[in-house]
Amino acid sequence: MREIVLDTETTGFEPFQGDRLVEIGAVELWNHVPTGETYHVYINPERPMPEEAFKVHGLGDDFLRDKPLFKDLAQGFLDFIKTDKLVIHNAAFDIKFLNAELGWLNLPQIPWEQAIDTLAIARQRFPGSPASLDALCRRFGIDNSSRTLHGALLDSEILAEVYLELVGGRQPDFGLATSGGGSNGQAADDWRPKPRPVKLDSRITEKEAAAHAEFVDKLGDGAIWKTYSA
Repeated sequence: MREIVLDTETTGFEPFQGDRLVEIGAVELWNHVPTGETYHVYINPERPMPEEAFKVHGLGDDFLRDKPLFKDLAQGFLDFIKTDKLVIHNAAFDIKFLNAELGWLNLPQIPWEQAIDTLAIARQRFPGSPASLDALCRRFGIDNSSRTLHGALLDSEILAEVYLELVGGRQPDFGLATSGGGSNGQAADDWRPKPRPVKLDSRITEKEAAAHAEFVDKLGDGAIWKTYSA
């Protein structure tokens, strides 16, 4: 299962009022494990950067002036994400901007069903508690000390850790499946270990067994070892 953890930075809040994308960062997961593959681009927004937005991500006009336009990056972005699930914190915001930019180029839109919104998951799991990315890092003990400013790739890397915690820990697929069965048709969640039909041969010598028995006798009648049969 391939998933893409994604974040964007923009010039503001409303693409249909003149705001544009300035950065996209993404991290690839395979079966909930980071593969090391990433996608990261800075984008020339073709407009001045508002001071309020600059204070959030630190991407100014001088830095972005020589960066490529979104039209030159769009197909490469679509090729990277494909139709795989996109893990996004506050997905409505990022999908709105991405689809606006894609729509202006008459390129395919990202369907809402392709997004997994970690903000919605966090609010469902921890109702009434802060659900920002920083708040979730504090909850799960994730180090975000390098996040002095918002950055799409850094935030994606941090969000990948948060997402794995939200869906059940750093190795959410490590446990046994909850459905299906073995060769005897027994459901996996009903599985229990069974006694061996033939005991394994002992690996200790008679001398070692005698020394252990002598040691246990010295512990008195309440010794826990005396509750185990040979």
